[in-house]
Amino acid sequence: MTDQHTPTQFIIITGLSGSGKSGTIKCFEDLGFFCVDNLPAKLIPTFVQLCTKKGEEISRVALIVDIRERDFLQEFPGIYQELKEQGYSFQILFLEASDDVLVRRFSETRRPHPLAFDRPVTQGIAEERNRLMPIRELSDIIIDTSTINIHELREHINKLFSPASTTTKPLVLSIISFGYKHGIPFNSDIILDVRFLPNPFFREDLKNYTGLDPRVKEYVFSTEDSRVFMNKLQDMVIFLLPRYLREGKTYLTISIGCTGGKHRSVAIADFLESFLREQGYQVRCKHRDIQKE
Repeated sequence: MTDQHTPTQFIIITGLSGSGKSGTIKCFEDLGFFCVDNLPAKLIPTFVQLCTKKGEEISRVALIVDIRERDFLQEFPGIYQELKEQGYSFQILFLEASDDVLVRRFSETRRPHPLAFDRPVTQGIAEERNRLMPIRELSDIIIDTSTINIHELREHINKLFSPASTTTKPLVLSIISFGYKHGIPFNSDIILDVRFLPNPFFREDLKNYTGLDPRVKEYVFSTEDSRVFMNKLQDMVIFLLPRYLREGKTYLTISIGCTGGKHRSVAIADFLESFLREQGYQVRCKHRDIQKE
């Protein structure tokens, strides 16, 4: 490996077809990365040597490698481990999405799934998800793009890979409020069930408002159980997050659920977002089901 003072940063972008890899690499281009799409796995070592050649170093590189390349699944894990052992700075960014979202995206673009040219797209998605599992397990960062648009994805990438701010901690937190009747968010790391809290749905003067309304918040936080829970929640995240950082985790999704995803989970998620920002963390909060019936 080259003896350059600042090692080249390599980001491997991979994941499920239709999960947003093409949009993601454009985000890296905007951040000044040298980007290559669909590089054959067997060429990665040669490419790395060229990028780190003394006197001609490229400081930041992003590569898309995925199932379109025939030998990717067989060759990439071994090549990746060997390069890591040689001391190169590599991270794997894995993109995924729920099956129904992927089906919709393929339907909208009218493009066949790379593993299902002559089969239903659902079969191709299932096969690819299974075949990519070993790559997913190697990944440093996993982003579920099911509920985010390209602008939110860009925000994610910027927070993760822009030059680190000296005032924020290098762990990006995503908080999602949701309703259990609409299903659990696909890529949750921590799930909190807050259905034991007072439910504004049964109050005629509150049911048509959301957990962002001060009156709903006051009602949700009004009981002793609520206050004890909030204190324990603060203590828990203060305890856990530094330990996730210590283990090298850079992205964490906390999902907070109530029955419908409109009142209690929204109020708690909003509270937690404010608290974590005060602690110096980068936080994105999304109320997934707030407009659903």
